[in-house]
Amino acid sequence: MTPLDRAIINGLQGGFPLTERPYADAAEGLGIREIDLVERLRAMLDEGTLTRFGPLWDPVALGGAVTLAAMTVPEDRFEAVAEAVNAFPEVAHNYARDHALNMWFVAADSDAGALARTLARIAAATGLEVLSFPKEREYFLELKLEA
Repeated sequence: MTPLDRAIINGLQGGFPLTERPYADAAEGLGIREIDLVERLRAMLDEGTLTRFGPLWDPVALGGAVTLAAMTVPEDRFEAVAEAVNAFPEVAHNYARDHALNMWFVAADSDAGALARTLARIAAATGLEVLSFPKEREYFLELKLEA
């Protein structure tokens, strides 16, 4: 990772301008040109240094529903099940855990009923039980990782 990449990652974790030219304004704050910022972000995504760059939506604030879900997936089926789960546009991401519930994912939908139907479709597609753990309370932790 270059010093510029580190400066971009560290500089953009605190927010991104909501302006007419957000990349130009973010680049100005970093002391670089807009094209350099865009090119470095694209390169970091292509290289896998960054896995995602974009807004985080709050589905509940927008009237929707969200849950953390978990499944017990046989190890020999893990990759296939992950692929099936990830094929659902309602799934934000999933990850493996060393636990009886070894696959966890976040799912969001337009409302609680639609979310329940999505989880049922995932269960049907995988042949596995899907457990839903909706949040009961929200805490705000501003996590910033120094690159």
